[in-house]
Amino acid sequence: MGTLINIATVLIGGSLGLLFGSRLPERVRQTVVAGLGLFTAAIGLRMFLETKHAIVVLASLLVGGLLGEWWRIEDALRNLGSMLEQRFAGSGGKVIKESQPGRNSNFVRGFLTASLVFCVGPMTILGSIEDGLTGNYQTLAIKSVLDGFAALAFSSMLGVGVLFSVLVIGVYQGGLTLLAAQAQTLITTPMQVEMTAAGGVMLVGIAISSLLEIKPIRVGNFLPSLLVAPILVAILDTIGILAKV
Repeated sequence: MGTLINIATVLIGGSLGLLFGSRLPERVRQTVVAGLGLFTAAIGLRMFLETKHAIVVLASLLVGGLLGEWWRIEDALRNLGSMLEQRFAGSGGKVIKESQPGRNSNFVRGFLTASLVFCVGPMTILGSIEDGLTGNYQTLAIKSVLDGFAALAFSSMLGVGVLFSVLVIGVYQGGLTLLAAQAQTLITTPMQVEMTAAGGVMLVGIAISSLLEIKPIRVGNFLPSLLVAPILVAILDTIGILAKV
């Protein structure tokens, strides 16, 4: 239920942004997105500061980033975004070549930014686990309201690609809910803390790359860090090194 509510709010907020966003002056929309970027960076920093073992977060990001580059996760997300644009955004079914980078930049950028912002964070993990185990979707309902407002701002600036982020929300967040019982038995509090800290660093990356447009960063390739962090914590804890890190 929590994931369905989240999908609905993103669709509603994104649709409102598409319908009425064009009425806002360009400078107003840029300011709104910049504000979201600053807020996202601040939330990411707060999440990172909760870490008890910063070296674990660093190792998780490095290992996760290498895995992401190997698996080409960001390229896969971009290809998915391009495929959706060809099907739904009036590209006439023609393949978009690399020599036409500006043609689908907004669609893909909106899809990637919204997908990562909506799916990376402690509320996603905790809310999905809570919803799957007890049926209490209050945490996801709160997240849904925040995502709805963010979708409105994102879609007014980045376009229809934001709406298609509901596919990633459904698969990722819904999958976490379905696996909640197993995840709850495996993920300890120290694992959750470091996983949250790694997610916080990625949120800062999203703010720098997609929202504030300071420097391009392939943030999607760092997603494996969310799996690497708890695994590293478990390994270090088992061999007794965690307390010394």
